Amino acid sequence: MRLTELLTPDRIRVPLLAHSKEGVLRELVELLVDGNGAGPGLGNAMWGAGVEDVFQAVLERERQFPTGIGYGVAVPHGKTPALPNLLAVAGTTPSPVPYETVDGEPVRLFFLLAGPESQAGAHVKALSRISRLVRREPMRARLLAAQSGEEFYRILCDAERGGAA
Repeated sequence: MRLTELLTPDRIRVPLLAHSKEGVLRELVELLVDGNGAGPGLGNAMWGAGVEDVFQAVLERERQFPTGIGYGVAVPHGKTPALPNLLAVAGTTPSPVPYETVDGEPVRLFFLLAGPESQAGAHVKALSRISRLVRREPMRARLLAAQSGEEFYRILCDAERGGAA
């Protein structure tokens, strides 16, 4: 599974505007399910409740075990029937956000995944792919330096083609 199959430039927000963990999570969930983040075929009719459903699924997962994987990266995720398919969004913050992480460091680089329980296998593969990608410092630095969603996406495309990280 490639991240560029789940992400598109309009599902990447550079920079995220929120300054708190909960604020960033809400901003990412809104990007995921509202207009730009939902993608084709996901009309807005169901999204009034969808935003809250997805947000609560992500918060519940955070309560069980925080998703800060270290190195200034968090991969919040949740499973919910509010979404028909696995979707992903990403973003960076200009300043570090306090977040429960394995290394105690705040976070600037976020990838959020959400989808139905029926796509748990794809969910795990996407989490694994993100973890492998961001464990390399040069890749994290390039993603954090991106000035737009388009640039962030191009960096991911390059990495997934085997380009320099």
